[in-house]
Amino acid sequence: MIATITHSSANSALSALEDRPSAPSLRLSLAPVGSAPALLDGAWWPRSRDLGAELPSLTAVLDPLWGRITRVTVNPIHWSTVPRKAPVAGHVVKVGWFRAEQDAHELLLLSYHVGRWNLLVIPPQTPPASAARLMAAASDPRRTATASRLMEEEAALLLTGAENDDDRAVEAVWDSEGGHEAGTHAPRNQPTGR
Repeated sequence: MIATITHSSANSALSALEDRPSAPSLRLSLAPVGSAPALLDGAWWPRSRDLGAELPSLTAVLDPLWGRITRVTVNPIHWSTVPRKAPVAGHVVKVGWFRAEQDAHELLLLSYHVGRWNLLVIPPQTPPASAARLMAAASDPRRTATASRLMEEEAALLLTGAENDDDRAVEAVWDSEGGHEAGTHAPRNQPTGR
């Protein structure tokens, strides 16, 4: 499930992934409820590297789903700001960091009563197409890749230009279903004028 959850509709329906950087929505993808445990429970695409500024919107969505988030840990290598505590929706989330022990592309969330979840953190500057692929991969319960491994796979995909194959495949489907070139072909049900 790839979702954009707006702040005003955190408890309502999920919409499609948005690629406008100015949109005030949380970019989050979660594994289906009840799926088998995997290395990752989903992905989060924050808008900045300021963890203190980004956590309130993330916990506002996750608290009702997973129980009150009480602690978060990160590897600080990719964060410009890592506070010790972050005030969120009437409570405080304690923030810890580990350099060697935690995957550099992962956010660990803990709920006092419910458990723990691991999210892939997609860098804010990631192009929307790459972010969409990463979000889908991280929320697929059948995947067994770590957060860093998913980032490596995406980097390799971008280096080889294989993402262009995906774009061409999407364009071929578009064309076959009456896409932008549909006006240049004769309609199927009308005679061609013999």
